[in-house]
Amino acid sequence: MKNIVYRVQTISELHEIAGFEKPKHPLVTIIDYSKVDVKSTPGSGSFVCSFYSVNFKKHCSFLYGRQIFDHKEGTLHCTSPEQIITFDRKKEEGSTEGWGLYFHPELIRNTTLGKKINEYSFFSYAENEALHLSEQEKQTLLSILKQMENEYNTNIDHYSHDLLISNIELLLNYCRRFYGRQFITRTNQNKDIIVRFEEFITDYFNSNKLKNNGIPTVRHCAEAMNLSPNYFSDLLKSETGKNTQEHIHYNLLEKAKTLLVSSDKSINEIAYELGFEYPQNFSKLFKKKIGVSPTLFRVG
Repeated sequence: MKNIVYRVQTISELHEIAGFEKPKHPLVTIIDYSKVDVKSTPGSGSFVCSFYSVNFKKHCSFLYGRQIFDHKEGTLHCTSPEQIITFDRKKEEGSTEGWGLYFHPELIRNTTLGKKINEYSFFSYAENEALHLSEQEKQTLLSILKQMENEYNTNIDHYSHDLLISNIELLLNYCRRFYGRQFITRTNQNKDIIVRFEEFITDYFNSNKLKNNGIPTVRHCAEAMNLSPNYFSDLLKSETGKNTQEHIHYNLLEKAKTLLVSSDKSINEIAYELGFEYPQNFSKLFKKKIGVSPTLFRVG
């Protein structure tokens, strides 16, 4: 059966799908999933929404690879505009407790939050990388949501916009803190991932893959670890102080140094061997990171 894709472009359309009355605010809403009219929702398919969302669900279970994840205490998962979310109503039945904060990009356009929204990298984490909240953390987020509901349920005035955005930013900052806590509490699991990554990157740089396939991308490294690019970079940053791109550059430049001092190959030949399509890009990166050009490093 062909997968149906539903495009939801406005908060009003979201309320209609949920079986709710018209929203109090055209650009932001909080959905109580226990009050959603399940009969009004599609049976299954994929949603592409034009807004950001922060979702908390209890008794959440999903399949990732061949492993089933069952989070009875509930998890927090965030999405950004135009992400594809697959929905199966049968799997959701009996597990609708939770809430969702939805806000349209227009709400934060030309604001400080709008300018730095991409800094909240968890909007691009995969579902299996969801945040597991403690009871205290849940209550912290709920208190912010109640403040927001009170704001847009009262008469909207010229202060409402700033107050709503301030509360959204506060909630996102707490999410970032809670993810930081989770990276720490998962440190043993993370160390296993780092060991696998070191083995992967060592094999890549010591084989013909670098020359034949080019420099590995952040996405390629993350997929090799079965993680999303942003989550993997944040994990590495938390554990090692360097993100994925910095690890790639470090290994690349260490190999470059070895080739420069142990071979008679030209700078261009070394650049091609390292996976660079254009030698000048190699020289530019080397000088930026090492402080001198490849030629000067070789002679001295």
